[in-house]
Amino acid sequence: MNQQVHTRIAVLGPGAIGTTVAAALHEVGRTPMLCGRTPRDSLVLQGSGVRIVVPGPVRTDPAQIARPVDLVFLAVKATQTAATAQWLAALSGPQTVVCVLQNGVEQLESVTALCPQGRVVPAVVWFPAQAQSDGSVLLRSDARISLPDEAASLVVAQALQGSRCLVDLVSNFRSLAWQKLLQNAAAGLMALTHRRSGMYGRHDISKLTLDYLQECLAVARAEGAELGDEVPQAILDKFQASPADLGTSILADREAGRPLEWDIRNGVIARRGRARGIPTPLGDVLV
Repeated sequence: MNQQVHTRIAVLGPGAIGTTVAAALHEVGRTPMLCGRTPRDSLVLQGSGVRIVVPGPVRTDPAQIARPVDLVFLAVKATQTAATAQWLAALSGPQTVVCVLQNGVEQLESVTALCPQGRVVPAVVWFPAQAQSDGSVLLRSDARISLPDEAASLVVAQALQGSRCLVDLVSNFRSLAWQKLLQNAAAGLMALTHRRSGMYGRHDISKLTLDYLQECLAVARAEGAELGDEVPQAILDKFQASPADLGTSILADREAGRPLEWDIRNGVIARRGRARGIPTPLGDVLV
């Protein structure tokens, strides 16, 4: 048997992304410990003709964690990161790897402060997973995450080896993370307008999106991202090719009245732009 089968794994934050990863692990016999705010008996992932039930319970008290685990998938929204401090203290030891399945480019800064013992690995999540009204999660495409090509990332890759969640180890992770941030920033327009992907077919929205993405690209390059001139159009093309009813997590949060990841998806670009002396007039208005 491969050593990853014996790895003790916890999923902290069993929402849409956390449920997807938990289901991928459970399906290949590596059922993780589930930790979150709301007690549940199980998690359910649906999509592509499959239905995977991950047995619980979802633990809700970090004081009941007896010892650290080897790998933590941190899948709470960035607005909830600070509230995971007790969980991370209980789950993490000196050898624990904490894989941060969150949006943005500031995962290392925000999580390392709460987890001084573990090794923090940022991730870029590439799959759309949506919570359904019945409590299940709908996975609308293949699951894939990208990680920096470093030793700690191998622990994550081994845990997910052979599962339905593919793992890419990339040498220029900074560029990839900023590319995903640009995509998330453009998706913020859906939260502002309360509309879904079909809106990007409108001429005025597509022009606004491209102009905004050009601003974001200038900031990304100043931050060291190596992204080509084609990136803004490629991001817009992706939105225009999506199903018209496809939403985004920040839109779902707005519809549900939850706190928004606005700062780490859009505000960060204006913040970094100011620090670099790069004007972001569209971003300033949007934020």
